[in-house]
Amino acid sequence: MQLYNIKHPEQVVSFKQAVLQGLGKDQGLFFPATIPSFTEQEINELLALPFVERAAKILGAFIGDEFSQEEVKELATNAFNFPAPVVQVSDNIWTLELFHGPTLAFKDFGGRFMSQVLRLLAKEKKITILTATSGDTGAAVAHAFYKIPNIEVVVLYPKGRISELQEKLFCTLGQNIKTIAIDGDFDACQALVKQAFDDAELREAIGLNSANSINISRLLAQITYYFEAYARLPRDKQVVVSVPSGNFGNLTAGLLAKAMGLPVAKFIAATNANDTVPRYLASGNWEPQQTRATLSNAMDVSRPNNWPRIEELFKVKGWDLHADLFSAPVSDATTVQTILELDKLGYVSEPHGAVGFRVLADALQPGQVGVFLGTAHPAKFKAEVEKVLGRDIGLPEALAYHQQLPLLSENFPADYARLKEFLLTNTAAAQANKAK
Repeated sequence: MQLYNIKHPEQVVSFKQAVLQGLGKDQGLFFPATIPSFTEQEINELLALPFVERAAKILGAFIGDEFSQEEVKELATNAFNFPAPVVQVSDNIWTLELFHGPTLAFKDFGGRFMSQVLRLLAKEKKITILTATSGDTGAAVAHAFYKIPNIEVVVLYPKGRISELQEKLFCTLGQNIKTIAIDGDFDACQALVKQAFDDAELREAIGLNSANSINISRLLAQITYYFEAYARLPRDKQVVVSVPSGNFGNLTAGLLAKAMGLPVAKFIAATNANDTVPRYLASGNWEPQQTRATLSNAMDVSRPNNWPRIEELFKVKGWDLHADLFSAPVSDATTVQTILELDKLGYVSEPHGAVGFRVLADALQPGQVGVFLGTAHPAKFKAEVEKVLGRDIGLPEALAYHQQLPLLSENFPADYARLKEFLLTNTAAAQANKAK
């Protein structure tokens, strides 16, 4: 598989190189030089397969030239060892529940697949993964890489801007997982990560890698569950998919599934008050504003990193951005009302899923069925959901266990010099390089 840097198309790398590098020159995102596609018959054959077997074929179409068929199957089997059920919510709307993995969020799919790929690639050189999270990425990455040899993970997150349970889930592990609460918002954390990748000295010293949604391995993993959603829906109507969107990696994966031949009629990018993309699609002007804190905090992103990939895909495919993509924001007040509405339908949702449902329900047309992505277990936002519903929703075992553990995080200002000093003095890769 070859990928090129969107900012510098002359920079072409293999899948393995792209996974190890994370970003290209000038922080450019890697994009597939060729997007494999399936015929209608092949799509139907894929949809009839069990999830893991189907996932291995989808992933193999991308990376089968760099990994053997047996290796790809092993990667899929080890990464996707939990279900992704499709649950009916109303007459014409379903939800794809992506929160049945170890950290109860959709990020488990990408995080675990990337960890399995890097497990194969990190046998000779120590790797340091640096990533920023607005909530769920940190937990998924931390758990996916926990105790994997030769790999250390450093997660930056905005202090006080993720839920207590989100924080407990990934800031209590220790060992090869280091967590840092940054005084600032998610964009400040992301800016620090970008500075680190621009620092050639640091990259070499610690074997720097990123595990957030900019890493191509995570995007490829996420393609697989869009096929699962479609496989479980009625085939006699058009299918519309609503994706709660913050950094836009999840939506990018869905659009790649469509590019491969999955016959989704339309995608919806559902956002909260951080509405850069809805405003852009309406006006044609890219005008990020100050990031606003909302109930759906994992989507509190005003400068979505994956948007260049979406624009590149539309350009490559010759699609019409306005015809094939709809985006709308949902306020916190409407999110609260939607959680109550879903509860009356017999479905307990957290804020991000509610945002996805709201825009879908408002946009769905006759002759269409819709599916929205359930990106996190309601208990990950226990306090918020219970406040809205006025009752206890309980805690899954995974969360109950981590809730009792002490936080192990450092607390830094949003200062790159301080972060660099920490990485050079507290990572095994840096110490190993010094010893050479």
